[in-house]
Amino acid sequence: MAEDFEAAQPLEYLRKFLKNDIRPDGRELGESRSIIVNIGYISSADGSALVKTGDTAVICGIKVELAIPKCEEPDQGFIVPNLELSTLCSPNFRPGPPGDQAQRTSQMLFDIVKNSNCLDLKDLCITPGKLVWVLYCDMICLDYDGNVLDVALLSLMAALYNCQLPKVTVDEDSLEISVDFDSRRPLNIHSHPVSTTFSLMDGNILLMDPCIGEENLSDGTVTICTCDQKLCGVFKPGGAKISDEKLFQCISRAEEQGAKVQCLLQKALKSKTDNKTE
Repeated sequence: MAEDFEAAQPLEYLRKFLKNDIRPDGRELGESRSIIVNIGYISSADGSALVKTGDTAVICGIKVELAIPKCEEPDQGFIVPNLELSTLCSPNFRPGPPGDQAQRTSQMLFDIVKNSNCLDLKDLCITPGKLVWVLYCDMICLDYDGNVLDVALLSLMAALYNCQLPKVTVDEDSLEISVDFDSRRPLNIHSHPVSTTFSLMDGNILLMDPCIGEENLSDGTVTICTCDQKLCGVFKPGGAKISDEKLFQCISRAEEQGAKVQCLLQKALKSKTDNKTE
């Protein structure tokens, strides 16, 4: 009977739970799903990570390549995040070129990395005006059950921590480039951005880390980006307006969630390091 009710009237089904300050999956309104981080998942990549939050899973692989810098930014490299949402992760997505959600999420990931200053693009410069590194950060959603932005950002950050740049030598006379893949250095990560997304239900109910059913039934979403537990961005891609009071609630909860996620990532990094030394 419950399954039939959910299929026939999904919104009313959800509301019956929300009246008791609980969600169909048993979570409290301000509770996120469990998070699993697996660093160094792709051995052939220069940096990689697999992150799973509930039933949403995203894998990130980073490939580094040499490039010529922009004329207006001769001492800066590039970072190119790209998220793929295909029919393999959900039947809601169609084959072909990236859809609106994939493009919008990829742009948000780039904005978060840029605004948080987690990566100084000058650190990617080898020879000003001549040679820099470009980081191609390809994220593939393996399973989609809502809130892909938060999961993708965590996979991106975990992969950046795991990324190693080969040693490059440029002969000043012949301009010959030599790349030593056996001698590598990690990236300098200056801060750790974490995004926390909320769905807005019936104008005044906030659901942290919404699953796909909650996303589809919500009036809109708001994403709070924190960097080392400090606010560094707010994303509100359309939908219903949110009051100042509710926005401040989101910020407060996002700061707490940011601390938890950062601690989880540090544990995963330490575990990866300990395994290498054994």
